This record gives sequence, structure tokens and C-alpha cells, in this order.
Amino acid sequence: MFKKNFTKRDLGNKVNQKIGFSKNFSYSIVDNFFEILMSELTKTSKIKISSFGTFRIMSKKERVGRNPKTKIAANISARKVVKFKPSSLVKKKLINDE
Repeated sequence: MFKKNFTKRDLGNKVNQKIGFSKNFSYSIVDNFFEILMSELTKTSKIKISSFGTFRIMSKKERVGRNPKTKIAANISARKVVKFKPSSLVKKKLINDE
């Protein structure tokens, strides 16, 4: 089974094919979308996109982890992560496509 990542460039190509804008303009739209998404997420810590899902910044506490090879314990520092919760429409689409 070959696993391929879907990149911003691929998304720009899809915008180009669907809407017909030039490739450079399509790439610009995709780049601007992600810049706005990141900017707003850092400001508000939660973004809901209707019929798609919700992005939320969550705080993880410091914890002790273990290197699986050496079995040596190490501290994992506290950090913030982005979590995504798909909408019910996306969940239904995923279930029906299986």
C-alpha cells in the first residue's frame, strides 16, 4: 500500500482545476487560507468551520515519558497542541466511503 501525503501544492492544484484560477493565484489562495487559519487560531484558540469541524488549541501538562528503545525515562515538557474534531457531516461522509 502506497501512502502519499496531500500537500498544499496538491490543494492549490485542486483549486486550479475546480475554479479555473491560475496556478500561482490558486497557490496564493491556499497559502493565505492557512496563514489566516493559524493567525486566528493563535488569537482565539478555537475555530469552527461549519460542515467541516473545529480546531482547538489544547494545553498538555508536563509528564514523564519513556524511550521505547532504551527504556530510559525522560521529562516531556508542557506544550500546546492543536486538536481537530470533525463535524457530524464529515464523520458520516467517512463512514459511507468505507
